[in-house]
Amino acid sequence: MAVTDEKDLQQLKKRLIELADKAYCRNIYTYTPFLGLAGQQAYYAVEREVSYAGVRMEGGTPLSERKMIRFGDPGYDEEFPIVRVEILPKTPKFAENLTHRDFLGAVMNLGIERDVTGDIFVSDREKGALLFCHESIADYIVENLDRVRHTNVVCKRAEGETVPEQAEPGRVSVTVASPRADGVISKVYNLSREESRELFNNDCVFINGIQTQNLSCQLKEGDAVTVRGFGKFIFYGQTGVSRKGKDRVAVGVFGKT
Repeated sequence: MAVTDEKDLQQLKKRLIELADKAYCRNIYTYTPFLGLAGQQAYYAVEREVSYAGVRMEGGTPLSERKMIRFGDPGYDEEFPIVRVEILPKTPKFAENLTHRDFLGAVMNLGIERDVTGDIFVSDREKGALLFCHESIADYIVENLDRVRHTNVVCKRAEGETVPEQAEPGRVSVTVASPRADGVISKVYNLSREESRELFNNDCVFINGIQTQNLSCQLKEGDAVTVRGFGKFIFYGQTGVSRKGKDRVAVGVFGKT
């Protein structure tokens, strides 16, 4: 369910309505595959139309950007079919410094579709990664993923409450004229205001999971801001005023996932 153009968007909207109707009529749960931020916009476009069915979104962790949508409210609880897979180097001492792209490429090289995999959180400390995926593909990954670039790896289903290394964002303080989204983004990622505005124009900015082109949007405490190609941060709000009368604000910055 990748969304690359308007046709894909319309097809996904139709599919979401069908899943909601199926869940309601049969009194069962129905699930989408993992949806990226662009795909999630299809849901927000039909949110009112499908709300009658009961809706919940989950990606495996509060930090997840790629999420499944579950429709239904049949009166019993059911876990999302999401599994965490740990990918670790066989010999950490000789492992390469692998990136998110390296791990994603290795998984895709197994012939797996992107929509059955969620976020990948890279661990600099362990030189490995934590992958969220659909339960139907978890064992296949565990059994077949044995190399990422030139590094031999081992995979296993994660046990317990394994938390991604990026669970705690790095706290950063920046000075801005106001909590406008474009100004805060430019300061957080060291961009010019023009570069920041281009991100809005190119549909790269998401606030609380919803794509926006409103660069003058005033951020509120607790807002989660995702900028494609740069990462994600949480806006904590104003902490003071500079000598020149500008706002000092705090944000919690996560890396790319």
